[in-house]
Amino acid sequence: MISIKKYAAIDIGSNAMRLLVTNIVEQQGKPTQFNKSSLVRVPIRLGQDAFTVGDISEENINRMVDAMKAFNLLMKVHKVEKYKACATSAMREANNGLDIVNLIKKKADIKIDIIDGKKEASIIASSDLKQFINSDRTYLYVDVGGGSTEFSLFSEGKIVASKSFKNGTVRLLNNMVSDIVWTEIEKWIKVTVEPYDEITLIGSGGNINKLFKLSEKHQDKPLSYVYINSQYQKLNSLSYEERVAELGLNPDRADVIIPATRIYLNAMKWSGARQIFVPKIGLSDGIVKAMYFGRI
Repeated sequence: MISIKKYAAIDIGSNAMRLLVTNIVEQQGKPTQFNKSSLVRVPIRLGQDAFTVGDISEENINRMVDAMKAFNLLMKVHKVEKYKACATSAMREANNGLDIVNLIKKKADIKIDIIDGKKEASIIASSDLKQFINSDRTYLYVDVGGGSTEFSLFSEGKIVASKSFKNGTVRLLNNMVSDIVWTEIEKWIKVTVEPYDEITLIGSGGNINKLFKLSEKHQDKPLSYVYINSQYQKLNSLSYEERVAELGLNPDRADVIIPATRIYLNAMKWSGARQIFVPKIGLSDGIVKAMYFGRI
């Protein structure tokens, strides 16, 4: 006999908003299964407002409200019994972030929690990485977002260090990441991985997922540093229009994929990793699992 629960996670990022609906299958004597039922992504680039002028614009507030109303209806259709909505760096830094939270609660009946970078990293780490991690290896988990990048080091199957940096794709597009931040990331990675002999990267985020899809590899196969670097060079050689037309990238992906690839490349270089696994997990997956296991 099995029991099926439906949970939903809403990830309000700096580059896009996502609604993930998950079927949680419980069966006595067997591990709980988390199966994606639906994933909806809406490209509202909140970071463009928050990082450049300090406030989310009226236009994007209205788009957010409409998206949240739609998410609420979708959750009702899916018969979702429990949900959590988390907003990250763009909403953290927007002067009107709390006003928007109150407006969406009033107009769309969705409660949003604005979480800090440390909380974001811990939720991402709640994603069930055990199926991707061998206990005898050391992994640096890198989640690149629009406003921040979260790093977590796993050794012997357990998280041993975690750090969030204000370095994301939307910030990079707007030349808002100083050399000091890059130096801080380099230092943190090198110091953190120094006690370990060999590091393998695990990457999450829409951009690394797209790079993996372009490789046409099987899900359990890693991408090499050489491949990531060659893609970086190729992407830089194409115009924005060519990246949309020739590579089939979404318009809101075709610009941010280059700075994202730069972050992954630097993380590989500074950690000494030659391979990166891409398991297609992220904040929304972590939210579902954190809810289920009572961590949030």
